[in-house]
Amino acid sequence: MVINLSEEHSLVSNWVSELRNVDVQQDRMRFRRNLERIAEVIGYEISKKMPWVEKEITTPLGIINSKVLAEQPVLATILRAGLGMHTGLLNYFDKGDNAFISAYRKHNPDGSFDIHMEYMSCPEVENRIVIISDPMIATGSSLVKSIEFLKEEGNIKELHIVCAIACTVGIEYVKRAVPKATIWCGDIDDEITAKGYIVPGLGDAGDLAFGAKMQG
Repeated sequence: MVINLSEEHSLVSNWVSELRNVDVQQDRMRFRRNLERIAEVIGYEISKKMPWVEKEITTPLGIINSKVLAEQPVLATILRAGLGMHTGLLNYFDKGDNAFISAYRKHNPDGSFDIHMEYMSCPEVENRIVIISDPMIATGSSLVKSIEFLKEEGNIKELHIVCAIACTVGIEYVKRAVPKATIWCGDIDDEITAKGYIVPGLGDAGDLAFGAKMQG
């Protein structure tokens, strides 16, 4: 299932427009906060689909049965660009466990690139709900490799993918690799360049959030 939150007007579509805007992009703090806010809204929507139980709660004046999450998810993200959205998800799933994956594009002289995986720190994922965030799904290669990396640690019961902007090409690639995953997008673009960048997209989310990096 693919859910595009910009199909209808909402605050999400406003925040996505700011992420794309070259003038607003000069404010790194606002860029990071917009990523957080999009992830927070998606986290809220995901919570509606998660299993719940009734729990007896004691208040200062009595007792009430409340609906609460039956379990906490594992929140995974791809360093470094995913940190903003991860923070937004963690703001809402504040009791969730966390996983961090290092996956990046290693560019070759001919303009092509390979996905390099160097590091992962994660909790137990066996039979758990995993929510993985990455602001951009372009080709989908780094995301799929990261999910495969996670799956080596255990059988994931339910997988949600959270992004700000996705490309249709990347979505199709991800759907073939993990057909049972739910993909939540702030917006979806149709074009991708030969170098794997989404058009119109928003540029390099990691650089816009944290500053330009050296490419070794």
